[in-house]
Amino acid sequence: MLAIRFNRTGKRNQAHFRIVLQEHTKAPGKRHIEILGSYDPHKKTTILKKERILYWIGQGAQVSPVVSNLLVREGVIQAKKIAKRMPRPVVKEVAPAEAPVTETPVVAEVPVVETPVAPVEIVPEATPAVETAPVVEATPVVAEEKVVETEAKA
Repeated sequence: MLAIRFNRTGKRNQAHFRIVLQEHTKAPGKRHIEILGSYDPHKKTTILKKERILYWIGQGAQVSPVVSNLLVREGVIQAKKIAKRMPRPVVKEVAPAEAPVTETPVVAEVPVVETPVAPVEIVPEATPAVETAPVVEATPVVAEEKVVETEAKA
């Protein structure tokens, strides 16, 4: 199958492209059948052989997406521009079943001691005539132990 595509020429950082007709299995820089035009992206100049391009498209030559967009922009063919397709990055996720099994050391569990908390009554301040009983604050058990320890050291 024949393909109409770019063939890059020019120096490094000074790209210049030929639009060539060649077998699609050949590398873009190798043997071509016919040169159909050129494109300079720095000067934005395009030289095309419109009759030969239309002839080869009529003969069944496939146009690459980038060359097709160039031909649409220059008005040689009537078609929609082809969207640029970037390959999506492949994210490799390891399933839990496939994850490597490592032995974890067994750590003794420390029991959690819960301290009782006294309920606190909320009294609205808008009713000053009602007397409330003083709220007794509960001291944490941990604070008492520290006091005993400090007395024992002294």
